[in-house]
Amino acid sequence: MLALEKQILFELEHFDAKEASIETLFIGGGTPSTISPALYEPIFKHLQPYLREDAEITSEANPNSATKEWLAGMYALGVNRISFGVQSFDEKKLKLLNRAHTPQMAKEAISHAANAGYKNLSLDLIYATLGDTKELLENDIKEAFSLPINHLSAYALTIEEGTVFEKKPQMAKEQLELTEWIFQTIQKHGFEQYEISNFGNYRSRHNLGYWEYKDYIGAGAGAVGKLLNKRFYPNPDIESYIKTPLKMRIEELSDEDMRLEKIFLGFRSCVGVKKELLSDEEKIKASILLKEKKLNFKRDTFYNPNYLLSDELALFLSS
Repeated sequence: MLALEKQILFELEHFDAKEASIETLFIGGGTPSTISPALYEPIFKHLQPYLREDAEITSEANPNSATKEWLAGMYALGVNRISFGVQSFDEKKLKLLNRAHTPQMAKEAISHAANAGYKNLSLDLIYATLGDTKELLENDIKEAFSLPINHLSAYALTIEEGTVFEKKPQMAKEQLELTEWIFQTIQKHGFEQYEISNFGNYRSRHNLGYWEYKDYIGAGAGAVGKLLNKRFYPNPDIESYIKTPLKMRIEELSDEDMRLEKIFLGFRSCVGVKKELLSDEEKIKASILLKEKKLNFKRDTFYNPNYLLSDELALFLSS
């Protein structure tokens, strides 16, 4: 925590943060719910003057460690949104994913959060895992909507290097038809899809900040920050980060890098792509996509009605 404090103080100065200028705060990565709210207090004291009065303050939480006491303590600090890593309400699937909680723990944790006063609650579901069926996924979605949530994230299982699933690539099995069905089923329950993996009758302002290409501080081992045309990568190794929290790799982005990123991000979300971002040749290609009803256009912005085609659309324009 001392290393984190040191980096946060440095970043506030580095970003020239003004009083009441921080719109959102997100505590995530690792398992924030295993750390006592008392240990977060010094961080909040440093950040308090910079937080807007209506700031969205989110913490991730695991159902097995988000106790009533932890939820109440975080709420007292100012956290006003919790994102629960539920993954599934199927006991066998949770074991397959090496999750430490049961479906009942997830339901109780979300209910406790609502009782503690949180108005904005989200949960994650994982799909495209070995053994997934429509029946299983439909039940996951049904159970999610039986709880007091206003936001839901649906992620396909991805096999990443260094994870327990690295040697089990067969664990991930995404099928486009099933993914389309999942997205449609969630929307039938009344949650609007506002980016490729997120749905809700509440849109996370923190999530949208990334799609809108805003600047952000990334504090902690393995975090990422962005300021203007630079990205900052603190050391991902925790021991090394603790020793030198201000040592980081810097990536410099060209104007073309940023333009292309805005196009990719815009098509993956409700933010869309401003017409002014496109070259003359890309505008011609965009008009073809409009005629084919692959894009919509309003207020000088191109919008993608099918996020599953987002990368293909961006590649078609930029190729």
